[in-house]
Amino acid sequence: MKKVIATTNAPAAIGPYSQAIEVNGFVYVSGQIPVDPSTGEFVPGGIKEQTGQSFKNIKAILAEAGLTTANIVKTTVLLADIADFVAMNEVYASQFEGAFPARSAFAVKALPKGALVEIEVIAAR
Repeated sequence: MKKVIATTNAPAAIGPYSQAIEVNGFVYVSGQIPVDPSTGEFVPGGIKEQTGQSFKNIKAILAEAGLTTANIVKTTVLLADIADFVAMNEVYASQFEGAFPARSAFAVKALPKGALVEIEVIAAR
């Protein structure tokens, strides 16, 4: 059985999807763009600030499921511009302690609402 994970501490879904779904001990968090849930707008700044906000949203969703970034086993990072990879990576690395999860990172043509980054994760209990 799947369980929907939802919190008001992260942006509401902007389409027909859930913030996260839990099934068989895994939590699949939908891609998070850098929307501040208190304003509904992007955080000010560039790729570093946007990466940080995407992780704040991920952490809020994981917290709702009783998990932390230590439970993340896989991430996927989507970038609007691969030139932002190094700056994104600096912020990304600071989000974890110990072993890093497996990761894929891609440059894409465009992201929702013109975001510079979108990050999705899979976490395990």
